[in-house]
Amino acid sequence: MVKRTLGEVSPNCRRRLITHYGTQVSGWLDTVPALLDQAAERWKLTLGGYHDAGHASVIATADTLDGRPLLLKAWADPARFHNEVTALSLWAGGPTADVVEVADGLAVAALEMIGGEPGGGEPPSREPQMVAAALHGLHTIGRRRPRPRHLPRLATYLDQEIRPRVRRRLETVDLGPWHALVNAVLPEILALEEDDGRVTVLHADLYRENVLFDWLGHPRFIDPLPMVGDAAFDWAFWTMYYDLGHGTDARLATASRIARIPVPVLAPWCRALAVDGLLYYLETADPRAPRMADVLAWLSAPTSGDRP
Repeated sequence: MVKRTLGEVSPNCRRRLITHYGTQVSGWLDTVPALLDQAAERWKLTLGGYHDAGHASVIATADTLDGRPLLLKAWADPARFHNEVTALSLWAGGPTADVVEVADGLAVAALEMIGGEPGGGEPPSREPQMVAAALHGLHTIGRRRPRPRHLPRLATYLDQEIRPRVRRRLETVDLGPWHALVNAVLPEILALEEDDGRVTVLHADLYRENVLFDWLGHPRFIDPLPMVGDAAFDWAFWTMYYDLGHGTDARLATASRIARIPVPVLAPWCRALAVDGLLYYLETADPRAPRMADVLAWLSAPTSGDRP
C-alpha cells in the first residue's frame, strides 16, 4: 500500500533551496509532499523517506511493487526539470541514471537508484580515468543523436551569464593579492571561441557529487545542467571542480588524452572557469578562494611549477 505522505521537507533542505532560489520557493516547498504523493500513487510506488541532498530539487526514495528501489525527484524550476529529463532521456543507455517515469504537470520524475542506494556505491581505484572515459562516451552520444532545439546553448551562457557576472564582480570584489593574476586572464574570457567540431550535449555540472558508481563500479552521471556547446567546457569544468585543488594536473592531462583536445586549447577554458569561481568565492567569503587562486596561478604559470 502506498504511504500517503512524507511530511514536510527537512529544515536543511528548505534552507538549501531558499539559498539557491530565494524566499519565493517557500510556497513550492510546502506543496512538495502532495506532489510526491500524487506521483507515487500514479506510478504505484511505496514512498520511503526524503534523501536530504541537493540544492535545486527535493529527492525521496521509493520502491516499485516488485521491490525495485527508485528516487523520486521534484524540481522547483519547471525549465530545469524539462532540460534535465530531456538530456537524461537523450543519453538513455549511456553512463547516466535512467529515467523511469515522468510527470510533466508535477515536474516530478522517477529515476533509477544507482548502486541500489542513494549516493551510489564506492568509487573504483582508477576513478579519474573511468570518469573521463564515461564522459567521453556521454559526449559521443550527444553528438550522434538528434539534439532537441530547446536545450540552452553554451554561447548564450557565456554571453549572458559568465561574462556579465565576471564584469559585475570585478567592480565590487576586493581581489587582494590576486589582482594581477585575475587581470592577466580576463582577455581570454572575452576571446573564448567554440569549435563546431566538438559541439555536443554538455553535462555542465561535473562536481564529484554528480558522478555516482553502480554495482560494477562504473560511473553514472546525475543532475546535469545540460547545454549544447563545445565539449571543452565540460572537460575544463571536470578538470577544475571535480576535486578542487587536488590532482588538477592529472585530470587536465587525462582530459586532453581522452578527448583529444590539446592542453593549450583546454587551458583557457580552465582559466576562465577558475576566474569565475574565484570571484564568486571572494564575493561570498568562501574559504575555498585561496585554493582556487592557487589552481589559477598554476594554470597561468609558464611552467608547471607546483602542481595542485
